[in-house]
Amino acid sequence: MAQLKNSAQSKLEQYLRGNDSSPPIGNQPSESSFRRRERIKHLLIGSPKAVTSTIHYLQVIGYASAGDWSPLQPTDNPDEVMSILIRQILMQ
Repeated sequence: MAQLKNSAQSKLEQYLRGNDSSPPIGNQPSESSFRRRERIKHLLIGSPKAVTSTIHYLQVIGYASAGDWSPLQPTDNPDEVMSILIRQILMQ
């Protein structure tokens, strides 16, 4: 079970970094011939505790390092902060 989870996390990491080295199937053109990168922004808004907790959870599951997120920034609402993560993902 742990090996399956690690394999799924590894595939997710490869996908997000653009390092998927899986060989093309049959006579299909290489995936890299029609892939393009697109920027995606993740925005967390909530209490400092909730935002920090979510950032750490996303690190635990292997999605993003806590250091990849912007510093907590206050919003117009009291006791509320936000943090952003910008990623490049591969689109087909």
